[in-house]
Amino acid sequence: MHKALRQWAMGPIQGEIAKVVPEYLRRHGSFDAAAHCASVAAVSWWLAGEIEVKVSQQDAETAGWLHDVSAVIPVPARLPTAEAMGMAIMPAERKAPMLLHQRLSAVIAREVFGVADDGILNAVRCHTTLRAGATALDKVVFLADKISWDQEGKPPYLETLKAELAEDGLDAGVRVYLRFLWDRRDGMPAIHPWLEDAYKDLMD
Repeated sequence: MHKALRQWAMGPIQGEIAKVVPEYLRRHGSFDAAAHCASVAAVSWWLAGEIEVKVSQQDAETAGWLHDVSAVIPVPARLPTAEAMGMAIMPAERKAPMLLHQRLSAVIAREVFGVADDGILNAVRCHTTLRAGATALDKVVFLADKISWDQEGKPPYLETLKAELAEDGLDAGVRVYLRFLWDRRDGMPAIHPWLEDAYKDLMD
């Protein structure tokens, strides 16, 4: 494990992801993240069983649990931590370090929790922005995160997203959120290139 992550480790990790992840998050004071990850894991499991593209429900649930484990790293520490580990930082991530959390979560999933499955790690790595050429698992976790709104109130896109998902499948649901976000891009602190790539890939 890289020394930059040692303060956010918790000793030997044993047991099911569904048990150790919430324990890990709560131990580091990330109670809201623990609740959110539980919701994303449940929705990921459900989506993987509902969509027409075959996705392992176990992999979807695992990625859902892990997607926000970097919540243990305070936002001001995310950029220094990523730099200390030698990550190539994109300009958008420097401007808005919150965007680094998806990539840091993938690193923690691998280094702290010992996850080696590239499909799961990639889904965690792009769960906020998605990416061009996204896999079905990527899209499942991406949508589960958006359905499991962790802000106050109800997501303004939720009913349309669910309707499109039920009517036309996974990509249709993804397009609803990409369109929602893209229409509001002028108010965003930074536009991550992966988001722009995903939008062009799925909307053009």
